[in-house]
Amino acid sequence: MVKLHELSTEELFTSGHRLCAGCAAGTIMRMTMKALRRPTIVVNATGCVEVSSTPYPYTSWKVSYVHVAFENTAAVAAGIEAAYKVLKRKGLYDKDVDIIAIAGDGGTFDIGLQALSGALERMHDFLFICYDNEAYMNTGIQRSGATPHGAATTTSPAGRKIPGKPEFKKDLIGICVAHGIEYAATASPAYWNDYITKVMKGLEVNGPAVIHVFSPCPTGMRFDPSKSIEVARLAVQTRYWPVYEYEGGTYRLNIKVPQPKPLIDFLKMQGRFAHLFQPSFQRELEALQKWVEENWRRITILCGEKT
Repeated sequence: MVKLHELSTEELFTSGHRLCAGCAAGTIMRMTMKALRRPTIVVNATGCVEVSSTPYPYTSWKVSYVHVAFENTAAVAAGIEAAYKVLKRKGLYDKDVDIIAIAGDGGTFDIGLQALSGALERMHDFLFICYDNEAYMNTGIQRSGATPHGAATTTSPAGRKIPGKPEFKKDLIGICVAHGIEYAATASPAYWNDYITKVMKGLEVNGPAVIHVFSPCPTGMRFDPSKSIEVARLAVQTRYWPVYEYEGGTYRLNIKVPQPKPLIDFLKMQGRFAHLFQPSFQRELEALQKWVEENWRRITILCGEKT
């Protein structure tokens, strides 16, 4: 684990951005920039972070930065990585650079999945970070492939016909690991040293690496903006968000939760789940609880832990 005194005091993701009060994505970007080891290029998909941190002519980034479309983050990162390889081969550039691709869950789970899959299959050397606020928060809080079962969004509103989103969250890490990559991990901004350590590991990998980090959104998830890190911590402590990594063929559970807090402690903090506590939605609450338990059991088995 990285130690606080080992981190640079320089801020490469600065204040002055337009992210909402309490937005965890800003905290995550600041943490990410603390892990850099050499010249770095950030490739950022259209989304909350992009529209809020780079409104022309301003920017919160003090590294080379490329804004790309919603769907092609990994493709552009792969192209930049290939270009630097050619420059080095031709003797036109002799320095190593790191490339970090950043996208939200919409630009990763859904719109950007094809580009990500292709880049992973070709084994391009870059780190892909998905900051997951579990909906298309930037465009109106529509459901995504990352939205959990039962959550109310503008395209899965809780009502008499549907109980919020009917489907369950997609397994992003499982999809990425299936491509044969060396490193993939989940993380939470509530555990800063675990996250920054994983960014450092991802940058060290010779090939693609993926980090999936939970990014609570006060606006879309509907909670008090001062509670963002508390929500992120509860997600882990209730086993809703298992924190683990896959490294060189081995799974490892990074944060063990032997005595989990009740899932309802996490759900009740968020307005998007308020309807689940009505008697008519009891079955949906039970279904979400069952999914959390089965997902935790699946991951602990992969990690060689006792369930």
